Amino acid sequence: MASAKFEKVREYFEKGLWAKAWVKNAVVKGWITAEEYETITGEAYE
Repeated sequence: MASAKFEKVREYFEKGLWAKAWVKNAVVKGWITAEEYETITGEAYE
C-alpha cells in the first residue's frame, strides 16, 4: 500500500513542479518511504 501522499508527490515530480531534493525531503518528513522515492525518481535514496 502506498503512503498517503505518494500520488501527490509523484504527480508534482512528474509535472516538473518538484525537484529531486524536494522529493527527498518528503521522505524526511515521513510523507513517502525511501522505496517510494526510488519509484518516483528512478534513483536510490541516500
